[in-house]
Amino acid sequence: MRERQLQWSMDALDVVLATGRERSVEPSIGVRPASRVKGESSGEFWVFLVDDDHAVLESLTRLLRTTGYRIKAYSSSETFLAEHDISVAGCVVLDMAMPVLNGLDVQRVLKRQDFERPVIFLTGHANIHSTVLAMRAGATDVLVKPVNASTLLQAIKSAEEQDKISRRAERERRATLALLEKLSPREKEVLTHVVAGRQNKQIAGVLGISLKTTKVHRGNMMAKMRVGSVAELVRMTTRFSA
Repeated sequence: MRERQLQWSMDALDVVLATGRERSVEPSIGVRPASRVKGESSGEFWVFLVDDDHAVLESLTRLLRTTGYRIKAYSSSETFLAEHDISVAGCVVLDMAMPVLNGLDVQRVLKRQDFERPVIFLTGHANIHSTVLAMRAGATDVLVKPVNASTLLQAIKSAEEQDKISRRAERERRATLALLEKLSPREKEVLTHVVAGRQNKQIAGVLGISLKTTKVHRGNMMAKMRVGSVAELVRMTTRFSA
């Protein structure tokens, strides 16, 4: 299992090293492409409410504002997606049964972005099939209307923690990418072999260079990647295992 996971990581890393950039994702209609991920540093966590029932929007807005959350309410999925900016920290509290684009449709659009937004679904009618689809796609929770205030607040708290962890991981991934881009073509080749577990003699044989030259490239690569061990290097490269 460990060898299979390492191979997945290596395959993803090969794409990054070959192209010199991250995997790109075509933006969906009405959704801004991701240029960078921020939000945590500002200390502001937003709750995006999306529901075509204005009474529900008003009620949830009042509740969440009294608990200190910053709120942006939308009565249509299309408007939300048109204004959505993934660089802003937050979660979506989303009605499952929306006209035109329902909650699951919106979730699918959000998942096509480089950074996945935490989603909490609200539904007036508990549907096992829809609930399973939503949870499999990564929903934080699926709550039945009328939702209990403490239950909703707990779900939002979980989503906030999820968002914080994801943004931290994304910053680390982008920092790793920046280090990878500083490597020379030969150093990138050496890196892939080191991560695959090959020794200096094996790497030298595969690349057709001397052992001394291999050691020089390996030392330069490790210094540029700012790591002191192969184990640390492997942990860094696993951030690219899709």
